[in-house]
Amino acid sequence: MTPALHTVRTWAAHEQHPRHDELAWKLAGVAFAPQPDDAVADMVINRLIDNAGVAVAALNRTPVAAARAQALAFPRAGGATLFGVSPMVRVDASWAAWANSVAVRELDFHDTYLAADYSHPADNIPTLLAVAQQCGASGRSLLRAIAVAYEVQIALTRGICLHAHKIDHVAHLGASVAVGIGALLGLGREVIYQAVQHAVHVSCSTRQSRKGQISSWKAYAPAHAAKLAVEAVDRAMRGQTSPSPIYEGEDSIIARLLGGAGHEYTVQLPKEGAPARSILESYTKAYSAEYQSQALIDLALRMRARIVDLEEVASIAIHTSHHTHHVIGTGAGDPQKMDPLASRETLDHSIMYIFAVALEDGCWHHERSYLPARAARPETGRLWQKISTVEDAGWTARYHAADPRERAFGGRVEILMKNGSLIEDELAVADAHPAGAAPYGRPEYIGKFRSLTGGILTVGAQDLFLASAARLNDLTAGELDALVPELSSHDLLQITNEAIF
Repeated sequence: MTPALHTVRTWAAHEQHPRHDELAWKLAGVAFAPQPDDAVADMVINRLIDNAGVAVAALNRTPVAAARAQALAFPRAGGATLFGVSPMVRVDASWAAWANSVAVRELDFHDTYLAADYSHPADNIPTLLAVAQQCGASGRSLLRAIAVAYEVQIALTRGICLHAHKIDHVAHLGASVAVGIGALLGLGREVIYQAVQHAVHVSCSTRQSRKGQISSWKAYAPAHAAKLAVEAVDRAMRGQTSPSPIYEGEDSIIARLLGGAGHEYTVQLPKEGAPARSILESYTKAYSAEYQSQALIDLALRMRARIVDLEEVASIAIHTSHHTHHVIGTGAGDPQKMDPLASRETLDHSIMYIFAVALEDGCWHHERSYLPARAARPETGRLWQKISTVEDAGWTARYHAADPRERAFGGRVEILMKNGSLIEDELAVADAHPAGAAPYGRPEYIGKFRSLTGGILTVGAQDLFLASAARLNDLTAGELDALVPELSSHDLLQITNEAIF
């Protein structure tokens, strides 16, 4: 079905426009998409499995434990559950969204969609699940809400670049969560419209969260935007209005934070009443690292067989897209990306570090590859410092290609040896990408889940979760708890720092 294209720009105060011309109103309309078809439903289940695996694997990392401790300070009868915690313990849905979103995001290991901007659309799922638990929604409603939220976030990521203006990509998450909740609860369009405007207004923050010495806030940023969206919907349901028009006004997001007066954006949405299918354009990760490193890790694993002695490498040049060069490459200008004492969050945004370790180890692991002792190896440091990135117009064009078959997020690598010989290779997309050599299907998602949760969940607990996820469309409200796996309480890291809550 042909999509609808919407031109978005700022409006002068004297211009008169009907509400249905506003982007927030059009986004709200996506909430009324029909129930997804089998292909979309299967992918929603894949991403539920993916999220649970990476969340459980991260449960005892300190950012996740701290977020969980905050959430536990807000108990609520009939509320939502937390990853790892007994379902007998319920907390306010907005705080469950907070803690569970941090757990999902911490390892940088779930799905992605790249276009004009960046996104991790599975960031929508923990919040929608928490609200579904608290409000008694069915699995069928949750499934449709997830597909709707993906549609909105991917449309905004495709059409409105935040990064160019150093606004963090989670600003689009506020809108997608608000519309997703609207679909989940069957809210009216006016309520969803007001919630979107509120959520977008308060979700904008700068990209300093992903610059320099990257902190634990990187995992919290989507949780913060999602929690604000829950509050925005709650407020709109109580009949309250929000700054309008949030995208087009003279002092709006576009006018003051993005392109400004005269700049136009084009946002592609399904026609009203058409299904939400954009989740099928997103992709997950085989490796716990920033998505633009995925193909380059595969390439490093492939190229290492052609190098007898890594000490004989003179230099390595990675020719890649503008975004990759400037976000995780030497084009970022961040000395921290070359520092063995850098945080894990910084290292997973340094393709120089990632490529060096993948070349040396011939594998990638979500914990071992980032250990301080691993980063501090002298031989790694020597190789690491020889790696640079080069912005290549051809790879940039492929990154933004309209045709998904041409779209690429990889690069070409030139390894110059000290004897003057040159080893070259290139890879357009990661092996796990839908267009890759080994695209992920349900067996791969299940394998990733079992690998990440092995030794944490029992085989019985794994099986129960997987069986419940597979039945998502048929789950009753009371069965949604099975989508949030539980650990024994003594297996969970406890944060005991003095705090306000």
